[in-house]
Amino acid sequence: SLDYIGKVLVLIFFASALMAAATNFTACSLDEVNPGEFTMDSLAETEETYEKIINNCYFAMERYFYGASGASGIESNNWMAMTEATTDLWTYQRNKSTSYTQWFWFYAGASPNTTYTDNFWSGIYDGIGACNIAISKVDKVPFKTEEARNAKVAEAHFLRAVYYFNAVEQFGGVTVLTEPTTEKNYHPERTEPMKIYEDIILPDLEFAAKWLPIGNDATTTTPTRKAAIGFLAKAYLQTIEYDTSKKYATKALEYAKMLIDDAEAGGAKYNTHLYASYVDVFKESNNYENKEALWKHRWFSGNGSHGSSSGNYRLNRNDEYFLCNVFNFGAITDTQEFRLAWEGGPNGLFMPTQHLLSLYVQEDGTLDPRFHESFTTEWKANTAYTWDKGTVNRFDRESNVEGKKIEVGQLAIKFIMPQDENYAEESAKKLEKDYLVVDYKDVYDDAKKNVKMNYSYSNPSEGYTSDGKSENLFNFFYPSLNKHNSSNYYVANASKKRNGNLNATFIMRTAEMYLIAAEADIYVNGGSNALKYINKIRTRAGANPLVGVPTINTVLDERARELCGEYARFYDLKRTGMLKDNSYLEEHHPDLAQFFKPEYALRPISTNFTSTLEGGGGYYQNPGY
Repeated sequence: SLDYIGKVLVLIFFASALMAAATNFTACSLDEVNPGEFTMDSLAETEETYEKIINNCYFAMERYFYGASGASGIESNNWMAMTEATTDLWTYQRNKSTSYTQWFWFYAGASPNTTYTDNFWSGIYDGIGACNIAISKVDKVPFKTEEARNAKVAEAHFLRAVYYFNAVEQFGGVTVLTEPTTEKNYHPERTEPMKIYEDIILPDLEFAAKWLPIGNDATTTTPTRKAAIGFLAKAYLQTIEYDTSKKYATKALEYAKMLIDDAEAGGAKYNTHLYASYVDVFKESNNYENKEALWKHRWFSGNGSHGSSSGNYRLNRNDEYFLCNVFNFGAITDTQEFRLAWEGGPNGLFMPTQHLLSLYVQEDGTLDPRFHESFTTEWKANTAYTWDKGTVNRFDRESNVEGKKIEVGQLAIKFIMPQDENYAEESAKKLEKDYLVVDYKDVYDDAKKNVKMNYSYSNPSEGYTSDGKSENLFNFFYPSLNKHNSSNYYVANASKKRNGNLNATFIMRTAEMYLIAAEADIYVNGGSNALKYINKIRTRAGANPLVGVPTINTVLDERARELCGEYARFYDLKRTGMLKDNSYLEEHHPDLAQFFKPEYALRPISTNFTSTLEGGGGYYQNPGY
């Protein structure tokens, strides 16, 4: 079958009007004329046309979530920031923020922005409305068997659960809609998160886990049974934050083990796989048909109206968000070809915190192998460069570096960690190297657990002092997460295709099931088997196995090492209670902690929506906004 993006295009013309009506979340009146009498009922007359109704369930997911970014960029569509920023793992580039305070700094002490969530809020209800239509119309479709009917509508149940899951975890209790309606409601009520889990999210996923086909999702983005089982494990575990009895932890463990057992049996039952090596997970050749992905989105980029004019030729920009701006050193210049190599760029937003990097340091003082596999720390020159006096002074080099040359293809920048094998030697001679050595100790402060904003020059010159008050120019360069790098992305110049026009982003993969099992085992069995699950993931990465008594923090740390940058961390901290007060952030990300308030564990509901409600909608807004 075709990928869903191509198929939903036929519905885009009237999708917004349909969804606004379907969800009743609109304060305006729409008088639509349909000269062709093209209705949802007519689309439900055959299996083939019903497929178009199902495809519309994906549109909001494609437009606003998991990897999406259109012409408007992060300002409206950065789901990565909603799930990974404002956590212990990431800070904004150079530990600063101006226009992105809502994404990275809990508003930096200023009045909260209450409209930046607008597209996500609208997208969630667009998606829910589309799923409700699909579910309501399925009985009209003349499927040959009930099994075929259930298998197809299971897609809508799965997606509705995902929309509600994200709605609850971002906004808390929200308004429940399970049927299409055209009635206006200017005073909607909110339902508590646990009830939404029990009444919608979990039943929808249970239905999907029963009826979705096994499928070969190496070649499709349609969710299959293992996606539903995996999301069930994830959803059951997430209920921990709402239920002190942890009654669903057993279910989380049960479903996680179903996929673990299948992976260890070669995927015979659900087509579940765990790559033998961590290196294989993010290998370019495995991006499009990734066996470890339980569910992924594949992005289509066209030309013409769906490409250049809409900005969709840059749909998935996750790779750019994690790049550091290496163009701040003259041996690397900003060219189209360099951007095609995905090695660095000015659009990088996510800088690893001191805490994240420290998590890769093992007890024996060596680095977890996943560090150098997950992060780029060396960049080569793309232009011939000769060190000039100004650059020598700016980067505190010895005077004899002036005049040294770096040729195209030679090492230009290298970030070194104290645990690297040759660190002592390289650090001692860093100021006289031909290439720019960026020392971890010049960028991060282990004592203060943050990014150093100032630098003390060893070779002071005009404007660059040794009193520790000079601007730190080394924090331009930091380890850049490379999990999302793919040469299949479109770039600003749509004619520069890279090996095709599709690429995938992994929403959930098998390794997470082991970590869900480990956490659930702590709740259910006191952690008697937790290390077994954790060490399976560590061993396949070549990391040292853990010993001792595992805690929730043990699992959180391992989730950071394995899953950083994979749409999970904000939910991890919420689930485990690390955002109930600011003590956790004070310990691990003190610069962020100073702006944290417990109410920020929920995002603001866009005032573009609340202002349409009776009395201005103040009753509907989350506390603190």
